[in-house]
Amino acid sequence: MKTAFVFAGGGSLGAVEVGMLAALVAEGIQPDLVVGTSVGAVNGVWHAAHPGPEGVGTLTDLWTSLSRNDIFPIRPVRGLLGVFGLSDHLVPSAALRRLLRTHLSGITLGTMPTPAHVGATDVLSGEEVLLSEGDAVDALMASTAIPAVFPPVSLGGRYLMDGGAVNNNPVSYAVALGAERVWVLPTGYACDLEQPPRSALGMALHALTLLVNHRLAVDVERYRDEIDLRVVPPLCPLSVSPADFSRSRELIDAAHRSTQEWLSAGRPVGHGLLHSVTG
Repeated sequence: MKTAFVFAGGGSLGAVEVGMLAALVAEGIQPDLVVGTSVGAVNGVWHAAHPGPEGVGTLTDLWTSLSRNDIFPIRPVRGLLGVFGLSDHLVPSAALRRLLRTHLSGITLGTMPTPAHVGATDVLSGEEVLLSEGDAVDALMASTAIPAVFPPVSLGGRYLMDGGAVNNNPVSYAVALGAERVWVLPTGYACDLEQPPRSALGMALHALTLLVNHRLAVDVERYRDEIDLRVVPPLCPLSVSPADFSRSRELIDAAHRSTQEWLSAGRPVGHGLLHSVTG
């Protein structure tokens, strides 16, 4: 039975997926292919390139070393240019590209032992785009190009942006690629904030995660009778903003414990899961 891991987007909440992944790998569960969008694409490609407990360990080390400035460096002038229509983005993407080049340089989609597929969105047509070949860093830059936050990426004759804009939990891709068993690793969303995010970036990311996570419930209903669909329950309540990278260790540990408990309980799937996804 062909098995796929599906990694969702969600900014800094991508740390949740690392904890889930650690629990799955510890149980000997490994995919035949991975599919991811946005930050989930980064986690997915990393796992395809570095499978097993050691790979999860190095991914954990990376996540716990990150700060917001590593991903979203504040550049006031760039922000003003965006506000006044002189730029199509608020945050330069050079820091993110350097980070990806440092850790994933030389990796090519389509040549790894575990096939990895990255979801993006065509800026002009709004169509979903699945990237399965070519330089991994270029593909990841396209998939993580959050609209208005990062600039779109010109790749293969198209302008591409964040895959989460149209398909944040790309179960449909995994099914189209022939997966018969699909493990979905959702980031979830901040569902128990004591106050609204204080920054414009934090508010934008929070709104985006609220919007895109509702599609998962739709896909669960669509595919649950067609394939062996196993959605790892996201953390809820969750009070961490998707722009806050300071609590990665906390998120990883909490998701690891939660997933271990879920696996031990026989992976129950029901209304509780759908409620946690839809709110």
